[in-house]
Amino acid sequence: MSSPEAIVPQIEPPPRRVLIVLLGAIGDVVRALPLLGRLRNAWPGAHIAWAVEPKSKAVLEHHRWLDEIIVYDRAHAPWTFIPFLVRVRRGHFDLVIDLQRHLKSGFTSRISGARDRFGFAAPNTKEFNYLFSNHRIAPQPNMRLKLQQYQAFGDALCIAPSPIEFGLAATDDECARALELLREAPRPILAVILGSSWPSRIYFPESTAAVIRRVARPDGESPALFPVLLGGPDETKLSDEVMRHLDDVPALNLAGRTSLRDLIAIFPECAVAFGPDSGPMHIAAAVGCPVVSLWGATAAERSAPWGFAELAISGAIPCHPCYLRQCPIGRECMRRISPEEVEVTVRRALAMPRVGAAR
Repeated sequence: MSSPEAIVPQIEPPPRRVLIVLLGAIGDVVRALPLLGRLRNAWPGAHIAWAVEPKSKAVLEHHRWLDEIIVYDRAHAPWTFIPFLVRVRRGHFDLVIDLQRHLKSGFTSRISGARDRFGFAAPNTKEFNYLFSNHRIAPQPNMRLKLQQYQAFGDALCIAPSPIEFGLAATDDECARALELLREAPRPILAVILGSSWPSRIYFPESTAAVIRRVARPDGESPALFPVLLGGPDETKLSDEVMRHLDDVPALNLAGRTSLRDLIAIFPECAVAFGPDSGPMHIAAAVGCPVVSLWGATAAERSAPWGFAELAISGAIPCHPCYLRQCPIGRECMRRISPEEVEVTVRRALAMPRVGAAR
């Protein structure tokens, strides 16, 4: 008998109810949105749902390609897992696409009762996730861009390719709030992305301030940029340190004052952004804001923001990428990314043709 990896099933009739299972990281959810758009183009009449955790839910809210969000409240596990599975089961899905690769997502896929359950091949999964799917895509190179790995599910489903679009858009109220938050910020704006979910990825506050000081003055044909600091509640201490290193350079510190939904409206107002590997980095790219991304513990080859891989800067050190959340040698990779190199790349990004959010 052929292995599941060798079989490319034709989904006939077209599915009526589809579930995407991708619970976790904000950046992963953003990079899976083009697959959602491809599914919507292929099956315009299908009901498409997405299983996600609260931290990434905001990315999916108000999304025009999505019909339903099913939230798994991981913070109160294990008590919330059974009600979550019950809701999935009651969805009567006939196609599930498991993009998560872990035991939890595999179990969610299996408990759905869907006739067709697509997942990654065994080499690309953890915790025996592959055992829960009955169709598996071809093994993916580990350093292939995640967005392209997700697109491989569309290929396996034999649906037509679509342009890479994210469909992220703020509501009118969110746009109005963003303009109010940025009321004191002269244009053009430099978005300074401060945080990351891994401490090992974070750029140093003195280096961040050095970049800001350099681009806050004009250089040849490049205008002076006004810095706006962006981060969640956990980044307020970091933002305060950056502000202390700025001396007399004016800046707007919005750390701790914005939500993910706010960022979807703020980044289109910015001329360029820079910062480490993070969810907001991918949001910026998805709405068309050029992003200079800084890489140490993780690899741009796998996770660079779509459309702006040429603006990625990696710390030159033999242990890069280590994929360690905590660095045992003081983030030496990030220290080796010089503010001068970041400045040059930011100014190069300013000269790039600006595209819309449909990229």
